[in-house]
Amino acid sequence: MKINDVILRTVTRIVVFIILTFGVELFLSGHNEPGGGFIGGLVLSSAFVLLYLVHDLEWVQKGIPFDFKKIAALGVLLAVGSGIGSVLFGGNFLEQATGVFTLPVFGETSLYSVSIFEAGVALTVVGVVVTIILSISEDV
Repeated sequence: MKINDVILRTVTRIVVFIILTFGVELFLSGHNEPGGGFIGGLVLSSAFVLLYLVHDLEWVQKGIPFDFKKIAALGVLLAVGSGIGSVLFGGNFLEQATGVFTLPVFGETSLYSVSIFEAGVALTVVGVVVTIILSISEDV
């Protein structure tokens, strides 16, 4: 017997959009304010977990055809690669670099190398959390 959960599915679409937007905001504000890759990744992964709770596994896999184990591995490679990149340019491992660039739409913008590291952390957290939740759900 299938339960009629139209309201739950409709509200979930709105809430997932809000959660994803807030997760990206936490990630982007991480090098200047509280936030960053870890907490941004946790919030982003909560949106995916909510989708898996409301919809069935096949529905979510059709809409998001990613292997979250590979996303976690890509995140680790990105985080470690940002540290190795600073060594290749003559700095210490994970040493931060900054630059001011003039971008066409945004004008003068400061870019930080720590953002690459934070992106790796966020991808790792999203991949690991969703993989753990999917592994737990297979056992039930």
